[in-house]
Amino acid sequence: MEASERTLEKVFPCGDVYAGNFKGLLPHGKGKYTWSDGTTYEGDWEEGKMNGKGRISWASGATYEGDFSGNYLHGFGTFTGSDGSLYTGGWRMNSQHGIGRKQYQNSDVYDGCWKEGKREGSGRYAWSNSNMYIGSWKNGKMSGRGVMKWLNGDLFDGFWSNGRRHGTGCYRFADGGYYFGTWTKGLKDGQGTFYPAGNKHSARRKSSADKNGEKKKRLLVHSSSVNSENSVRPHVRRSHSEKISNTLLRGSSQTSHRTSSLREDSALDDISVDMSFDASSRYSDDDQSGLQGDSSVAFEREYMQGVLIKERVRSISGLSLKSKKRYKFHAKEVKSKSCVDIFEGHRRYYLMLNLQLGIRYTVGKITPVPAREVRSSDFGERARIRMYFPRKGSQFTPPHYSIDFYWKDYCPMVFRNLREMFKLNAAEYMMSICGDDGLRELSSPGKSGSIFFLSGDDRFVIKTLKRSELKVFLRMLPRYYRHVSQHENTLITKFFGLHRIKLKHGKKVRFVVMGNMFCTELRIHRRYDLKGSSHGRFTKKDKIDEGTTLKDLDLTYEFHMDKLLRESLFKQLSLDCEFLESQQIIDYSLLLGLHFRAPEHLKALLEPPDSLHKPASAQATLGGMTSQGELSIPPRGLLLVTHEPSSVSTEPGPHIRGSTLRAMSVGDKEVDLLLPGTARLRVQLGVNMPAQANLKVLQDKTDLAEVELFEVYDVVLYLGIIDILQEYNVRKKLEHTCKSLQFDPMSISVVEPKLYSRRFINFLEKVFPVAP
Repeated sequence: MEASERTLEKVFPCGDVYAGNFKGLLPHGKGKYTWSDGTTYEGDWEEGKMNGKGRISWASGATYEGDFSGNYLHGFGTFTGSDGSLYTGGWRMNSQHGIGRKQYQNSDVYDGCWKEGKREGSGRYAWSNSNMYIGSWKNGKMSGRGVMKWLNGDLFDGFWSNGRRHGTGCYRFADGGYYFGTWTKGLKDGQGTFYPAGNKHSARRKSSADKNGEKKKRLLVHSSSVNSENSVRPHVRRSHSEKISNTLLRGSSQTSHRTSSLREDSALDDISVDMSFDASSRYSDDDQSGLQGDSSVAFEREYMQGVLIKERVRSISGLSLKSKKRYKFHAKEVKSKSCVDIFEGHRRYYLMLNLQLGIRYTVGKITPVPAREVRSSDFGERARIRMYFPRKGSQFTPPHYSIDFYWKDYCPMVFRNLREMFKLNAAEYMMSICGDDGLRELSSPGKSGSIFFLSGDDRFVIKTLKRSELKVFLRMLPRYYRHVSQHENTLITKFFGLHRIKLKHGKKVRFVVMGNMFCTELRIHRRYDLKGSSHGRFTKKDKIDEGTTLKDLDLTYEFHMDKLLRESLFKQLSLDCEFLESQQIIDYSLLLGLHFRAPEHLKALLEPPDSLHKPASAQATLGGMTSQGELSIPPRGLLLVTHEPSSVSTEPGPHIRGSTLRAMSVGDKEVDLLLPGTARLRVQLGVNMPAQANLKVLQDKTDLAEVELFEVYDVVLYLGIIDILQEYNVRKKLEHTCKSLQFDPMSISVVEPKLYSRRFINFLEKVFPVAP
C-alpha cells in the first residue's frame, strides 16, 4: 500500500458507512460502502469512484458482480435480478451492451447482441415451451431476417418488423405444407402460393393436433419482470462530506438511476403479439380431401390485410419451368438477398460505392453556397462539378474501398433548388442515399436494360441512363424546372440529381436520382404501367409475382372517385401532357399503384385461430358475400374526413410538396384519408387518393380455376407520369410505337406527340370514368 493511502472507517451524517482505503479524502483502493437503505458495494475504488472489479447488492435482493468504470456497470459482469432473472455479458454505462445471455424469471432465454439495454443485432430467443426465434433484432423486438420455430413443428423463415411478420417469407407447416408470400404487420397481405401437404391423412392428423394445441399457443403471453425489478434500483442519498459528495455520491446515484434501464426490457412481453402459429393456409374438411391429397396442386392466393380475396388453383406439373423457378426463388431470396450485390457483380457494387461518394461530395460542396435564383448559366455546359476520386484519397477526396473513378455532377445549382422546392433537407437527402443502410439493386421492370437502385429508406430510386436520354434531359431541363415551379401538383417524375461516373479505363455510367412514388406506409398490392396502347401490352401469367409491373391489358378494374378529386387529376394530366408535347416527348406512361383495403364487415374473418380456412372455390357464403362473389353491402375500408394538419401521418416520403385536395363528398373542403385501424393520411394529387375499384367482367374469358371473391374494392391510388426521357424524333424508335398506337409510321412529324397525349388521356378517362 502506498504511503499516501490510509485504511479508515467513516460514518456519514445520513447513516452511510465507508470502510477501506483512502487517498486524501477520497476512497481509493479496496473498500466497502454501505448505504443507509442496506445497499452495499465492495470492491475497487479509484479517486472516489467505483472503478475496477466489484460487487454491489441492492436492498431488493438484486446483485451485480463484475467490472465497474467511473461509478457505472461497465465491462463484463453478471446481474441477478430480485425476481431471479440472470444476465451475464457485456455492459456499457449501466446498460446491457455487446454480447450477453439473459435468463428470464419465466425460464425464457436470450443469447445474442444487446445495445443500450435492448436486444439489437443477431440473437436467439428460446421460450420455456420450446418455441424459438433466431435472427435479427432492433430496439428489443424481432426486426429483419429471422426464423421462428414453434413447438408444434411449424416454422416461418422470412422478414420481421416491430415484432411481427412483415415482408416476404416462407411459412412451413408441420404436416409438410408450406406458403410463400408477403406479410404486413403480422397479416398476410399481397400475393402468395400455398402448397398443401402431400398426404391427406397425415395432414388431417396434424391439423387436428394443431386445433387442440392452438388455443394454448395463442395464450402464450410472457409475464414481464418489469414490475418485479423496480426494487433493483436503490435510492442513494447524498451522505459524504462536502468535499467528496460531488464525486462519489453523484456517481453512486447515477449507478442506481441507470440500473432502472435494466427493468425496461426484462421479459419478452412485446413479442407475444405474433407468437401464434399460422393455420390460415391449410384446411382439413372432408369435402376437400380430393384436393388435399393431391400433391401436384398449388393455390395461388392474394390477401388483403389478412382477408383472402382471390385464389387460383394451379397444377404444379402444368407449370412452366420458369414458373417453378419463380416459386423457388422466394426461399432463396430470404436466405441470400443481403449478399447479392456484393457477390454477384463487383462492378455494380463499385458503382454503388462511387455513387454514394460522389453524391456526398457534391451535396457537401453545393450546400454552403448562398441560396439564389437559378440563372440561365446554371443550365449551361459549364455548370458541372468534376472530381477525381483515387482509391488512396487526395487533398479533396477521402480514401475509399472502391476503384479509382472520375465524377461529374450536372447542373448542381438547378438540382439543389429543385430539392429545396420539393422540401428535401440536404442532410436527409445525403443520409438517405449515402447512409449506413446503403443502396440495394432492383430488377429492371422494363426492357430498357437500365440498372435501378433503391435507397435504404425507400425514398429515392436511382436509374442508369443512356447517353441519348441524358441529352434529352439536359435539353428539356430549363422548361422542366419552370413547369414544376409553376405546378406544385405535377404528376411528372420528381428529379433530384443527375450524375456521371467514369471508371478508370472503363465506360461512362450516367445516373438520375428520382423520387419513389411508392414510398408509403401502405403496401402496394398491384402496379401498372399504362400507355393507352394494346399492342403487346400484357403480361404472361407465369411471369407475374408480387413485384411485377403489369400493363394495359392486365388491368381489369375501372376506378370511381370523388368528383372534385377526378377533376383535379385530369386538369393536371392535361397540363403535364401539354408540357411533354412541347418537348416532343412520346412513349411515356402512367405508373399506377394500388393499395387494396379489406371490406370492414369481413375483418372478423381475419384468420381465426380456432378454425382452418377452406379454399375460396369451395366456400358457399362468406360474411355477406354470395357464392358468385357479389357483395351484399358496399365495402367500407376507408373514409374521407375534413383535413386536420396536426392529425395526419408524417411518415417520410417524397410527397411533402403539393397541396391538399378538396372533395365534393365533404362539402368542397380539404380532406384526409382515414384508414380504420391503420393511419390518417393527407390526400394529394397522385398520393393517398381514395377510389372504388370495380372489377370488369370479361365475357370472352372464363377461368374456373381462378376465383375472384369480390367485385368492388376500396383502394388507395398512387400515380405519376414516368419514362419522359425516352429518345424522340428518331424514326427507328418511333416505328414500333406508332404501329402499336395505330399511327402511320411514315407520317412522323411534330404532330405525333399531340396524338400520343390525346390517346393517352382518352384511355385514362376510361380507366377513371365519371362516377354514376
